[in-house]
Amino acid sequence: MKHNAKNITNEEFFYGHKACGGCGESLAVRLAMKVLGERTFAALPAGCMSAVSFIYPNMAFTNNAIITPFASTGAVAAGISAGLKALGIEDAPTVGFAGDGGTADIGLQALSGAIDRNDDIIYICNDNEAYMNTGIQKSGLTPYGTKTTTSPAGKNLPGSITMKKNMFEIVAAHDIAYAATASVGYLEDFMAKVQKAKDTKGTSYIHVFAPCPTGWGHESNVTIDLAKQAVDSGLWYLAEYENGEFKLNRNPKEFASVEDYLKAQSRFKHLKDEDIEIIKAHRDKKWQKMRKYWL
Repeated sequence: MKHNAKNITNEEFFYGHKACGGCGESLAVRLAMKVLGERTFAALPAGCMSAVSFIYPNMAFTNNAIITPFASTGAVAAGISAGLKALGIEDAPTVGFAGDGGTADIGLQALSGAIDRNDDIIYICNDNEAYMNTGIQKSGLTPYGTKTTTSPAGKNLPGSITMKKNMFEIVAAHDIAYAATASVGYLEDFMAKVQKAKDTKGTSYIHVFAPCPTGWGHESNVTIDLAKQAVDSGLWYLAEYENGEFKLNRNPKEFASVEDYLKAQSRFKHLKDEDIEIIKAHRDKKWQKMRKYWL
């Protein structure tokens, strides 16, 4: 089934949360839940989505959902899945929703273990490129040049001095059943990948790019535009891994302006021309590799 605005269910399984206006992460969770359905069991670690969703009496999830220890989203989701199997409960997906820090840093071990066991779970990384819930600290998925509270920009530093961890390929290196990248700028693509993950037996991983107005310093009404620009400028990509092969879902002939994307966010306002050239060079090297081996 191809999900779009015309046929997606009107039922809401995630609503009434306290997230910031224009939150890309909450949009990703809302639409993923529409695809997964009311019988879904969800596990969320410490992070924005657990902080804004479990505020009694206004609980945002209408299905079964639990807050996990920060490092154990993959382990708790695996345990839920095993419990459902032991009870003979079918057609009840198990999903873990974790942020970039809870996935690429503190939660990587539990995720790796779940993939290694091929536990029947869906793991969705909501990537807003920093630890936003605790005050905008750098994570392993914070890109080069980003100003955060732990990677300040100044005379001697451009902000973060490291590139994003390549989580998609790290996960694929486990020979996972299914993995994909997505963006809230391309929602039909994202929902199609959630559906594919739902239909996959074994571990699935989706890495969705989700802007954060508060942490990025942009207006709440441009979240979708920025998520599209990230893809169109080549700083993010849409791809899949299944049956041992990578596939690019979108291969632009020309990239949109990197400068326009970066300058629309206060976290990048300080960047010098030479910093932007470093970012472009890293993008070009990445795309050269993907086009050579994935097409």
